[in-house]
This record gives sequence, C-alpha cells and structure tokens, in this order.
Amino acid sequence: MLNFSRSRNQPRAARSMSLGGMDYVDQKRKGNFIGKVFLLAALTALCILVIKRSPSFTTPSPFSVHEPGVTHVLVTGGAGYIGSHATLRLLKESYRVTIVDNLSRGNLGAVKVLQSLFPEPGRLQFIYTDLGDAKSVDKIFSENKFDAVMHFAAVAYVGESTLYPLKYYHNITSNTLVVLESMAKYNVKTFIYSSTCATYGEPEKMPITEVTEQKPINPYGKAKKMAEDIILDFSKNSKMAVMILRYFNVIGSDPEGRLGEAPRPELREHGRISGACFDAARGITQGLKVTGTDYNTPDGTCIRDYIDVTDLVDAHVKALEKAKPGKVGIYNVGTGKGRSVKEFVSACKKATGVDIKVDFLPRRPGDYAEVYSDPTKIRQELNWTAQYTDLEKSIQVAWKWQKSRPNGYGSS
Repeated sequence: MLNFSRSRNQPRAARSMSLGGMDYVDQKRKGNFIGKVFLLAALTALCILVIKRSPSFTTPSPFSVHEPGVTHVLVTGGAGYIGSHATLRLLKESYRVTIVDNLSRGNLGAVKVLQSLFPEPGRLQFIYTDLGDAKSVDKIFSENKFDAVMHFAAVAYVGESTLYPLKYYHNITSNTLVVLESMAKYNVKTFIYSSTCATYGEPEKMPITEVTEQKPINPYGKAKKMAEDIILDFSKNSKMAVMILRYFNVIGSDPEGRLGEAPRPELREHGRISGACFDAARGITQGLKVTGTDYNTPDGTCIRDYIDVTDLVDAHVKALEKAKPGKVGIYNVGTGKGRSVKEFVSACKKATGVDIKVDFLPRRPGDYAEVYSDPTKIRQELNWTAQYTDLEKSIQVAWKWQKSRPNGYGSS
C-alpha cells in the first residue's frame, strides 16, 4: 500500500516553499525580522543622540580645563570663616573657584550663600572631601585643572591644640603635605599659604617682623611652622610661586552682611574672643571668660593685633596677583597696632550695646602676653595696608550679621 502521509519534521511557519526551482521564506516571518532590525536601529540612533546632547559628552566641565584669561583657584577650607570670605572676594574678582572642605569646622550654609550669589556655570563648585584622604585629593586634582591653591583648611584654636596636639599635627602639617604632593604631580604652580603669627611664639621684641625668630610655644604654632618648613624646602627645586601669609587675630565679617563667623557650639570654649563676646551679648553663655590678667602688659591682659577679615582676604588676593614662579614671599598681615583683651571687651560692649558680664580666670596654657605686627614689608612689596582699623566698627559689622542670623548658617 502506498503511504500518502507527509513528513512534519519542520514547523509549518518556518518551512520553505519551492517554486520553479527557487526557495522563498515565509513572508510573515520575514516581516517580523525586518521590523526588529528597524526597531534596534532606531533605539541605537536615539541613544547616540541622547549621549551626544549630554553636556558632559559634548563639552568638558569648565573646571576640568585651563581656560585662557580665567584663573581657577582651589580654596581649601572655603566653607570656613576666613575661607568663605576669601572665596567671595575671588568670585567678585572673576576668578573661578573650587571649594574643598570636610565641614568639620566650616558651614555648608556659607557655600550655599556663595552659590546663590554666583550661580553661573563655571564660577563655583563645592567638593566635600577630607584633605587627609590622599586618594580623594589626588582624584580632585586629576579631574580639575587648577592654576593656584589657597590653603586655609586647618583646625585653628590655640587652647584646643594643647589638649589634642596629634590632631593638630595631622590636620595642619600632614594635610599640607598631601596638598603639595598633588600640586607637584599635576603641575599646579602657585601656592598661597594661610599661616599664623603663632609661629613666632612670644618674641622678646615688638613689633614682629618677618625676620623675627620663629619659636612657637603651642602645638598650633608648631604645626604651622612645620608646614611652612615643608613648603619652603619643596619650593627650592620646584619653581613654584609661594606666598606665606602670617596673620594675626581675625575679626569682623562681610560689610554687606552676606557672610559671617559661625563657630561650632561645642568649640565655644576654644574659639575667638569675638565669638565669645557675641555669645555673651546674646545670652547664649552666662558671660565672657577672660583668661589671664597677670601678664606683663599695661592692664595685665594679653595684647593682640586685630585684623579685619575683609583686609585679610584683600592681602590674599594681592599675594595671588603678585606671586611669581620660583619666588617665595613671606608676609605679616596685621594693623601694626596691639590692643589688649580688656580694650577689646570694652569695644564689644559699646558695639553690641550690652553690658557683658566678665569673669577673669587664670592663664590658659599656650597663650603669650603680647603679639603685634610690623606690616612694613607687605605694604612695600604688595601695596597692602589695613583699611578697617576701627576696632569698634569691625565688631559692629560682625554683630549686625550675628543678630540677623541668630542660628548662624543653620545645620551643616
């Protein structure tokens, strides 16, 4: 018997049909295949279009390239009291600024104020990083093209340094070394260093000049001097432009009221006398504690050279402008006039209108009796002179900001 059944080894939809010696694929399957090819091509084209339109694809970040006519400054500690004021001044002068800060002493609120004042792309960026993290610092330098560094970042309380000396040597000396290593690796040639009169210790002769022997008497001053020594040794063969600014006791705030001093509450006992006066005037503390009334000074209290923060940042900008490759400049930044702590308290009472209660206590470890500057060198070489020298007016400006911002910048 003949078998008329057909083989079904191949599914019907996928079988070929022979017509006149030619095989033809089923048209339905062919259409599905072509449709998938077109869909894949369309999706690929769309992805390429989206990527090309992405700003990061078409143009690099302005912070990652050297732009003719624009100086890009890395400001370490730019969220802090002095660093934020310096950043404001740099931005007003049309510099490009990158702030690096770990916010241990700085305030994110200060950064937000600066960002609101200069929102244009390519003007200001903030990077949250600890300078003690060498890998993070290297990454920052690899991804950004800096023309100069202003190094403010540091813990900076004399009393605290006597309690936690290792913290100060690590934060000041070691971190400065990390910054210098990255500057050397990525060929950043200008360094403005924020130093201090504490490196001089307690000289026998006043006023202090730049050639006064450095004999620091507390870990803060010692750590800063060690950092200076590292900078000077490195600069000898690096052709780096270096400016070291040793400044005195900083007071005041932005005259237009945009920035101010907002220290951490937990650091009140170690902080600046201006902050302590304001806390007492606002009733945050029971009164003002003056440590040491038996120094060899006219009224028994310490004598200091109080420099307004506006003048201080002006000195930094002038130092940046005058910095020259292979040259080192060392300058005292002060008014050239010493004022006692009792004089300061009297000026604070007048500026705030509050009869602040004052408690006189024994000396604090690490303090020195009398320190004030001779600013002749910085006047002659950088054409800088302190303009805001009225102590009471500087305190008034700072007090106005304190009253307008009772909670400082808020939580960071």
